Amino acid sequence: MQGSALRLPIEIENTLLIRLPEGDAFASRKLARFLKDARELILMGATAGMAIMEAIQADIEGGNATRGVVLDATASEVVDAALDWITGYFRQSLRREGKTLLNSRFSAGYGDFDLENQQLMHRLLQMDRLNVTITENCLLVPEKSVTAVTGIV
Repeated sequence: MQGSALRLPIEIENTLLIRLPEGDAFASRKLARFLKDARELILMGATAGMAIMEAIQADIEGGNATRGVVLDATASEVVDAALDWITGYFRQSLRREGKTLLNSRFSAGYGDFDLENQQLMHRLLQMDRLNVTITENCLLVPEKSVTAVTGIV
């Protein structure tokens, strides 16, 4: 399991556009509403890695589908736990500044936060350094890889 995170200042314009440094931006009314009280955000990403995906595939192809399904579910939980660890780390660090994180995360593909936003998140988080690639359809590979955003308030 590996992860990456980035703390960035934001400006919200017209209840739709979340401006990031360097001219980057996300366009999403739901994300802007989610971040309405934030002036910074945390971008985060995590992956369970390719080895677990290969083990899952080998089990399914080798006739041990039950083990493959268990490994698949476990890999999903591990990646979610990695994002929990990242938010816990930042929450502890932010406490010294009198700030905290929002209680939930927002991922590309949810609501009107288009999956295409995952391209920007992948680039900013340098997910390629974690051996995570992104397809033309904006899906992360290996499959048990995720990105998310939360606000700092």
